[in-house]
Amino acid sequence: MFKQVAISAFLALTTAFAAPVRAADLTADTVVATVNGHDITLGHMIATLQALPAQYQDLDDKVLFDGILEQLIQQTALAEVEEARLSKRDILALDNQRRTYLAGVVLDATANAAVTEDTLNAAYDKKYASAVPGKEFHAAHILVETEDEAKALKAELDKGADFTALAKEKSTGPSGANGGDLGWFGAGMMVKPFEDAVMAMEPGQVSDPVQTQFGWHVIKLMETRVADIPSLDDTRAELEGDLRSAAVEERVTALVDEASIEKMTDGIDKSVLRNTALIDN
Repeated sequence: MFKQVAISAFLALTTAFAAPVRAADLTADTVVATVNGHDITLGHMIATLQALPAQYQDLDDKVLFDGILEQLIQQTALAEVEEARLSKRDILALDNQRRTYLAGVVLDATANAAVTEDTLNAAYDKKYASAVPGKEFHAAHILVETEDEAKALKAELDKGADFTALAKEKSTGPSGANGGDLGWFGAGMMVKPFEDAVMAMEPGQVSDPVQTQFGWHVIKLMETRVADIPSLDDTRAELEGDLRSAAVEERVTALVDEASIEKMTDGIDKSVLRNTALIDN
């Protein structure tokens, strides 16, 4: 009788220990394993999953859980062995990685906070509310290596030669196969000598030879049009980038200005930066 009661109590106890932990009771600090006294927490596992490439995110939960836990157990065991014999180079590299990571956290948070619908609308209004519609150009060109070649082409064209045919035959540029057609472009999209020549032309006109760093061009302006002012959606990515960059630059400047900084570099030969022997001992 006593033996049966003892067995029943043991089974009840083991069943209680085996019962699943309620999700509401779990936190980032919940310990899921220890390795030589070092805790591995649920937070460590979640952070590891978030850092994995996208293709791993859709794996079965059990496969992910077991795989990540095993990885962290192995890494903890290996890190403990290595930590005791870290070289100066290793310690310095870890310091730099920690500094870089923490700085990145601050800058990411700063950049993300800078982008809201209100700031986007304000940035759009500032940039485009009073903008004057620009002009776009549709042109073609024939690119050759020398001025003499370009002059000879211009002479042929003045005599009625077909521009597209000459471009396909003579142009060394990638657009040659397409008859030299460059499609539509606006101000600032072409190198300045090329752009200046196009802006001075009338549709249907063929330019005298124009030199750029790519060679000599004979240009034909096909047509022009007034460019529409882009919408907020069209410029959203550009404006977001501007807002993020400006916020980051402002935050860096402010934090550095507020910091107590003292440089002790007087008398140091700057070539010492290449002396790796200093960190190899």
